[in-house]
Amino acid sequence: MIIPNRLSVEKIEKAYHAIDPIFRNSPQFIAESLGTRLGCKLILKIETVNPIRSFKGRGADWLVSQAKEDTLLCASAGNFGQAMAYACRSLRKNLIVYASSNANKFKIARMRHLGAEVILAGDDFDAAKLEAKKQAALKGIRFVEDSLDIETVEGAGTIGLELLELQETIDVMLIALGNGALLNGISKILKTRSPLTKIYAVQATGAPAMIESWKQGKSIVYEKVNTIADGIAVRIPVPQALEDMKGAVDEGIFIKEDSIVEAMQLLHLHTGLVVEPSGAVGIAAILENKMMFEGKSVATIICGGNLTEEQIKNWL
Repeated sequence: MIIPNRLSVEKIEKAYHAIDPIFRNSPQFIAESLGTRLGCKLILKIETVNPIRSFKGRGADWLVSQAKEDTLLCASAGNFGQAMAYACRSLRKNLIVYASSNANKFKIARMRHLGAEVILAGDDFDAAKLEAKKQAALKGIRFVEDSLDIETVEGAGTIGLELLELQETIDVMLIALGNGALLNGISKILKTRSPLTKIYAVQATGAPAMIESWKQGKSIVYEKVNTIADGIAVRIPVPQALEDMKGAVDEGIFIKEDSIVEAMQLLHLHTGLVVEPSGAVGIAAILENKMMFEGKSVATIICGGNLTEEQIKNWL
């Protein structure tokens, strides 16, 4: 069932005070040297300095703390599964995660290390998710879906509350768009309390389903995706997430693979951060559209930093 206008600032504020403090108050600052390189005043929000190196800990912790079930099941490209595993371990719940057979090996190892049972199924994230839903129904286990379960969106929205504490006006907010929790949660806060801030969704050209669906007002499904940004490689949109996007997004930007790699390298050079492809797409968007952002105050979320050793060698 699609629920219109389901997000509320009040619930996001409640989530902020409830989630594990280890995921709150992440660093946020003006990145002067990188901003000079890109021709804008650049504000970075760093969500990689926590136990799972991702913003997903916020929503997962809030969701698991509210769950009555002893066992939960989800699907993940890697970061959400880590977040769920961390929260379930902390609250002594069992977790089963379905992931693609091609998923990031480092992320899979981390999920298992955190106590999750990880089952590999399908060639990509959406195939793994379809199998996970099927098995959850057969076994009578609650299936947790990122961006559909409202807690995941509310948890991500707490990032918006922290951004409002900056003594800087944000002209443009660039947000990586995967299943939609990050974008929809933050947008709810900024559209309510900083209405002049423009919200731009960013996707890889090789995985355009969400932005295309938003633009056309209907679900656009792809048979495959082709991007190194596994965290936003969605080919089957979550219908509720598309409903949440109504009024939440001002523009959508597609970026190329070589721009993602260059963005990762620039972030490493100027900030010392190890950033995964999905976490660097905001910077890639500026690289490809410098005139659009020239002289503006632009913020983006460095939303993940989980790379394999091989990826670090190849990209950084």
